[in-house]
Amino acid sequence: MQQLQSVWAALDTRRRLMVAGATVCVFVAVLMVTKLATAPGMSLLYAGLEDGAAGEVIQSLEARGIAYDVRGDAIFVPSAMRDEVRLMLAASGLPANSHAGYELLESLTGFGTTSQMFDAAYWRAKEGELARTIVASPHIRSARVHISQGSTAPFRRDIVPTASVTVATSGGTLSVAQARSLRFLVAAAVAGMTPEHVSVIDGAGGLVYGPENDASSAGQGADRVLELRRNVERLLEAHVGHGRAVVELSIETVTDREVIHERRLDPDSRVTISSEVEENSTNSTDTRAQGVTVASNLPDGDAAAGDGSATARETQSRQRTNFEVSETRREVERQPGAIRRMTVAVLIDGVRAPDADGVITWRPRAPDELEALRELVASAVGFDEARGDAITIRSLPFEPITAIGTEASSSFFTLANLDMMTLIRWAFVLLAILILAVFVLRPILAAVSRRAPVPALAAMGGALAPPGDSLSQTQPEDGVSVMDDPPQDPVERLRRLIDARGEESAHVLRHWMDDRKETS
Repeated sequence: MQQLQSVWAALDTRRRLMVAGATVCVFVAVLMVTKLATAPGMSLLYAGLEDGAAGEVIQSLEARGIAYDVRGDAIFVPSAMRDEVRLMLAASGLPANSHAGYELLESLTGFGTTSQMFDAAYWRAKEGELARTIVASPHIRSARVHISQGSTAPFRRDIVPTASVTVATSGGTLSVAQARSLRFLVAAAVAGMTPEHVSVIDGAGGLVYGPENDASSAGQGADRVLELRRNVERLLEAHVGHGRAVVELSIETVTDREVIHERRLDPDSRVTISSEVEENSTNSTDTRAQGVTVASNLPDGDAAAGDGSATARETQSRQRTNFEVSETRREVERQPGAIRRMTVAVLIDGVRAPDADGVITWRPRAPDELEALRELVASAVGFDEARGDAITIRSLPFEPITAIGTEASSSFFTLANLDMMTLIRWAFVLLAILILAVFVLRPILAAVSRRAPVPALAAMGGALAPPGDSLSQTQPEDGVSVMDDPPQDPVERLRRLIDARGEESAHVLRHWMDDRKETS
């Protein structure tokens, strides 16, 4: 502390101001950087909210006195409070869901509510509930559902409800499988609706599923091609090695939908299904006298000979047999997606082996080996020659793959998963400490080292200073060098010392003279 006081006393006014200003500036900088470094880290609270919902969240954070930061459409809060803030906002119903569901029906009262108003609110609530369910998927960012019940005209029973779903994904486009699941979801939630009457529209990719373009056959065909190609590649690479076989497969599918109704009647084959026999027998006798007839007036007439009785008998037989002709009814519905023709192209690398001179040469694979591989490929893809399928397999040299660009390698930052903002803050702290050491501590230490020989110079004022003492090792100050190799003569040493330290020497001599006067 005494050395610092002596150094401060030896400095002039300008240097004192410079040292004080540098100290204050570095101190303020260290305080600011320390505050920045010790500030809590910010973590993502919500992102992708609508403007109204984001405004409500920010208003709630301000009311609770919670620090936040808005970066684009994302809201950040201190990392230590993120989970707690989410629970508090969820308890308050924030962020508010833009899709209103069945809670719309709670606002309806029995007074002044017509059946049309209730139906409109009901279908709006149904659309909101379906939209909520769709948005619950992590791949869907937003969704809208529209349901049409058709005309409400009376005496119409052939009304089929339809629906349309518009979605926006978090990344990429909506796949066919996801669109198919959305169709079944909406169709199952509405009575009388079938998946064919639901259209799915992707905001980025356009129409994915609709009544006029059934994407099921296209999606199934693409999946089938990928699966077959993967199977063939895995089969070939097991023999020739990884990356030494390329397979391209093309499938021509039936895209038409066909419904066949067939009825056949065989006239040569008949079956008795019923037989009915009916017999009638009638007997009648008449004993009454007969009246006068033409025969009784004749001379030889025998009108009076008989007793006048008459007998009648009638027998009737009827048989009815019903036959059924043999009939065959068949209804066939052919959906799109059946394989019409398949072509497979396989390219295999040859064999590289040293020749007699030890040089690595390439040669194609043997025909027997290619034929065996062709049989394996035909079995893997379900080859049908009658259908017109074709398999082409060739052995050709592969060109070496040249790496393009710079190979990515892991660094310290990627392995440690460090926060760049934290690193920047600590870098500022280290820089401030370095500035403090260079511009404040270093000048002070240098001044102390320059002032260190002064007490030794006062001690040197003694007449009996032994030769070779510490004066011979003094450091230069203000551009004046002290002798490095002092002479052995004390008088010569004193003379050189007076030449080098004029002011200090005069002060010492004056001190000697004062001491001698006091002693005398």
